[in-house]
Amino acid sequence: MSRTILVVDDDPSIRALITTTLEDVAAFELVEAPNGQQAIETAARLSPEIVFLDLEMPGLDGVETCRRLRSQPSTADSRIVMLTGHTDHSVEDLARGAGVDLFLTKPFSPLALLRLVDELA
Repeated sequence: MSRTILVVDDDPSIRALITTTLEDVAAFELVEAPNGQQAIETAARLSPEIVFLDLEMPGLDGVETCRRLRSQPSTADSRIVMLTGHTDHSVEDLARGAGVDLFLTKPFSPLALLRLVDELA
């Protein structure tokens, strides 16, 4: 597994917020993907240590993307953090069943994001 963080969100402003916040975190390369399919392809190539994964995306949603990441040997052990604006427990249960490790509720503070990466690293 590489010292890479993969940021997956169809909203470029969310990707920018996360990458800008984390750009000075030592030893991590930051990579972005705008959708689930691209995330799976990128993750297979890079084996990211941490994946920030949006729940709601066109095409492959976050739950299905997570399921597929967990099924690949190169990403089975990645830490997956689901980004969501939902507080619906049934959605959380689906995501946990797919293999999500943690949730980060939007909107989130940059400080909360930094703390979370510090805990995961």
